Amino acid sequence: MSFDGLIKGLHHVTATVNDAQKDVDFYTKLLGQRLVKETVNFDNEKVYHFYYGNEIGSPSTIFTTFPYKDQGVRQGTIGTGQVYETVFSAPENSMEFWKSRLRNHGLKTTTETRFGKEFLLFEDPSGLKLSIVEDNSDDRNPVWTTDEIPIEQAIKGIHSVVLAVKDSGETIHFLNDFGYNIVENDAVCTLLESQEKGAGNSLIVLDGKDLSEGINGLGTVHHVAHRVDSIEDSIKIKQELESKYGIQVTEVKDRKYFKSIYFRIPGNVLFEVATSGPGFLVDESNEELGTSLKLPDWQEVRRQQIEKNLEPYER
Repeated sequence: MSFDGLIKGLHHVTATVNDAQKDVDFYTKLLGQRLVKETVNFDNEKVYHFYYGNEIGSPSTIFTTFPYKDQGVRQGTIGTGQVYETVFSAPENSMEFWKSRLRNHGLKTTTETRFGKEFLLFEDPSGLKLSIVEDNSDDRNPVWTTDEIPIEQAIKGIHSVVLAVKDSGETIHFLNDFGYNIVENDAVCTLLESQEKGAGNSLIVLDGKDLSEGINGLGTVHHVAHRVDSIEDSIKIKQELESKYGIQVTEVKDRKYFKSIYFRIPGNVLFEVATSGPGFLVDESNEELGTSLKLPDWQEVRRQQIEKNLEPYER
């Protein structure tokens, strides 16, 4: 059995962050993403789980956060064995708009050239490493816009993620098997794409031999998810990972909006494989997305207590 064709590309990135209000303000107001779902961490009902993305939260546009302020979670350290940076995709000729917008809001920005493209680097309120790159071939829709960010500059979703690892060769070899093919090498980075190619389907492997090992906590990415068409594809992947690579894979987890399995790849980055459906419209209309707390059936019976434990914030 082969992974070929099963992994379509990225699904989402999930990070551990600090303050809920600052998080929502940053991703919805400053970056102009839509809060497509407000729920809770299914493994910790005292913590929100926010999903940001395009208008309907299409797979590959989703960035999700767990705001763990005052929950006893340590400050993390970004390093190897983690998603080092999340890259967002913006339209051609929008870079000056984003440089000005971020700086006018007090963010420190730098630029870096990779694979012949300019990346605008900055951090979110929790210290997560983010960047924006222009990609005129990114045709993902429907794009979410705001009064301050018109469609000509609006972020279209996640472009790629940067994986920091100690042994880039071993990790790249695995990713080739997993469904990502090498496109280009640039200094200490290697660009890979799934068969669907381009924005939302790309990984960058950073040779982290000079970096310290990452420590999970506030301000770090917890995992990156990759999309498949069906849970049957996920089960095939699970069987292959366990039999061929000896990788321990979780049982299928029902995340209501998709079903998932989790495992660590060579290089120690936590991967998730998530189904593309059913999506975020299963319990809200397009107009209602992200406007109220949604819970799965098994938590709905505890709604009153769950809501009591969550700190209110303003959308």
